[in-house]
Amino acid sequence: MKIIFLGTGTSTGIPLIGSSHPVCKSVNKKDKRLRSSILFTWKNYMYVIDTGPDFRQQMLRYGCERIDGILYTHEHSDHTSGIDDLRAFCFKQGEIPIYAHKRVLNNLNFRYEYIFKKEKKYPSAPILKQIEIQENKDFFISDLMVTPINYLHASLQVFGFRFNDFAYLTDLKTINSNELLKLKNLEVLVLNCIRVEEHYSHLNLKEALVLIDLIKPKKTYLTHISHLLGFHDKVEKQLPKNVFLSYDGLEIDLP
Repeated sequence: MKIIFLGTGTSTGIPLIGSSHPVCKSVNKKDKRLRSSILFTWKNYMYVIDTGPDFRQQMLRYGCERIDGILYTHEHSDHTSGIDDLRAFCFKQGEIPIYAHKRVLNNLNFRYEYIFKKEKKYPSAPILKQIEIQENKDFFISDLMVTPINYLHASLQVFGFRFNDFAYLTDLKTINSNELLKLKNLEVLVLNCIRVEEHYSHLNLKEALVLIDLIKPKKTYLTHISHLLGFHDKVEKQLPKNVFLSYDGLEIDLP
């Protein structure tokens, strides 16, 4: 299996529009971050977690010609607002499944009525099959079993996902002990870390490192990063030896 980080930035991306912050002015490509998303592939299957506002750009950048499905963590725009660009894949493939919590599916139906309404559907809208993810119920995408990980983003429920020995958790602030048990024996953990100072709905660096110490994965890659975390190269030198900053375009090969 291969994991490709399509984007590793927080909701504003880096550089932040109109900002004169030094990280926003950095010439290091690793300091330029689109909104967070990953592509994961195995055998001939290709799936994406979240379609943010940079989705079209990400698909073109990495030469994606087909998608077998989308997993959604939650309904915030930096994770969903690229949904209309799925239509380019639908033109070629037909219907594409999307997987999400019932609340998220309802939210998408309301915000993108022209996509989901059954009568007088807009002719070129994406053709999407909605599949509900339920708490504590594993599910399959193609031949891969996925375990949903349930946690809170401030007071909003969010799903992370584990498959095989890999887990992707973004927009996490608090998680209970029962969900932590689902994260034992990971080879690779991807975890959000927005900045150094505390944040009301995201882990900061200190909190992320504490959680990593509890989960004890072999390797961790931090994502959903803002410019306030600092320069990529400088921050990474200060991290524990098994913790790294992700960056746009990073590829990880898993067994």
